[in-house]
Amino acid sequence: MTAGVNLPESLLLYKRPGSHARGAPEGLTDIAAMTTPGISYSLSGPSEKHDPAHLPVRGDLAHIRLAGKVFVPHYVVPLPHRVNGAGTQVLSAARADAEVLAVLPTGTGFQVLDLAGTWAWGQVGEADAEDGLVGYVPAEALHAVE
Repeated sequence: MTAGVNLPESLLLYKRPGSHARGAPEGLTDIAAMTTPGISYSLSGPSEKHDPAHLPVRGDLAHIRLAGKVFVPHYVVPLPHRVNGAGTQVLSAARADAEVLAVLPTGTGFQVLDLAGTWAWGQVGEADAEDGLVGYVPAEALHAVE
C-alpha cells in the first residue's frame, strides 16, 4: 500500500531547540518545484540503501530531494554556504575528536542541512551536487551564500 505524505511549508526547514533555520535561497528552481505546497510524496517500498558518506540522510532528517526515496521524520532544503578558511575539516561526528573525512580549501561549497550548537551537518559541493561527501564542520568555519 502506498501512502502519500504532504509536506507543509512549516516542515521544510528542520527546527529543534538549539537549531538555527534561515529562509531558503532564491534560484534553486528544482528545490522550489519539490517544495510547492500540495505536492504529495509517497514511499512505495522499503527505503533505498544508501552510502552514508555521500547521501545526505540521517535517522532524523534528509535532503528534500530524497523525499519518497528514504523514510525519515523531516526533509530539509539545504542552505548554501562557503568555507571561510583553508584547512576546514569535515568530520564523521559533531565532536572535535571524530574521524577526519576530508580537509576543505577556502571557498568550497557546503550545503547545510542542520545547524545545532557549534556544528553544521551537510554535504560538500554546490546546490546541484548529489554525490558530495557528507559530514560535520564547525559552524564558525562557514558563511552563508546569499
